[in-house]
Amino acid sequence: MEKQSFFKKNWLVMLCGLLIGAAAVILTVHGNPANMGFCIACFVRDIAGSLSLHQAAVVQYFRPEIVGIITGACIMALIGKEFKPKAGSSPVIRFTLGAVVMIGALVFLGCPLRMVIRIGGGDLNAIVGLVGFAFGILIGVFFLKKNFSLGRAYKQSKVEGLTFSVMLIFGFVLSLIGVAYFASSEKGPGSMHAPILLSLGIGLIVGALAQKSRLCMVGGIRDAVMFKEFGLLAGFGCILLAVFGGNAIRALVEGVPVSTYIKFGFEGQPVAHTEWLWNLLGMTVVGWGCALLGGCPLRQLILTGEGNSDSAITVLGMLAGAAAAHTLKTASSADGTGANGPIATAVCLVVLLIVSLTHLKKEN
Repeated sequence: MEKQSFFKKNWLVMLCGLLIGAAAVILTVHGNPANMGFCIACFVRDIAGSLSLHQAAVVQYFRPEIVGIITGACIMALIGKEFKPKAGSSPVIRFTLGAVVMIGALVFLGCPLRMVIRIGGGDLNAIVGLVGFAFGILIGVFFLKKNFSLGRAYKQSKVEGLTFSVMLIFGFVLSLIGVAYFASSEKGPGSMHAPILLSLGIGLIVGALAQKSRLCMVGGIRDAVMFKEFGLLAGFGCILLAVFGGNAIRALVEGVPVSTYIKFGFEGQPVAHTEWLWNLLGMTVVGWGCALLGGCPLRQLILTGEGNSDSAITVLGMLAGAAAAHTLKTASSADGTGANGPIATAVCLVVLLIVSLTHLKKEN
């Protein structure tokens, strides 16, 4: 009886997870980098490159998936009367945390979503990242239990809530019509992408479903620890299941060994490195920062689509973090961590500790 009630309660988030996992494999089949069908951090980084916020020529492309996710969430929120614009909850701190999370993600080379997708491709480095991610969330939960708060947000106009989404769509359209300002990679991960309409369409579907299901891995681990609720985690389990299954089916259809797309091990993984300490600590930064923000990078996109300007500020912080990571050489590559990656990770951990300690709300 308990099992039936669990599935009845969480069927939507589990369906969302299965569809996202399948979509990640489809996008990879049609051109996205291996084990990177979806990666919010990587895609935001590519958009930052497209806007010439950094000069890393191999990661510059205005990713349609990001546009689709935010727009899909916005449309679903409007339809479901859940579009509730608000802002004013420590915007500068949220911007800073967004940048910190992005720097940590680019040390690891992926967001929580790509971490799961990498595991689905057999990348054991991502297991190390998962341990760090969970540890970071536990640190964040510790401070949440100590009454950590970024303050309340205040109701805003619909125009305020829609502004970021409209500006993003406008920028995307400009990139499509070939405005010279927008950069685009000719080689490397930025040059590898599925057809625009497919990427945009899948992004719209994922955004709509994630908005309706409240899918968030940070929320999943937080809820499991604080409330013994496992529904959101089940959604990410379904992503992993779908990626495993999708990779296996792809191998069978193409008549190649399953190990072509599910290669268990640390070495030779696509767009990944084997420096375990920095995989661990990079994702510790991500988990801790996202716990303080109240959601993972995917969730920040969804909340932005719902009209939450605080989350929009966080996304802008992520763009700035991507620019800083590649300009200051903190981002990793398949060859290992960037020259300043370890220092940046240490600085990010200190910043997170300061933010955590200075935003503890005193009990009356």
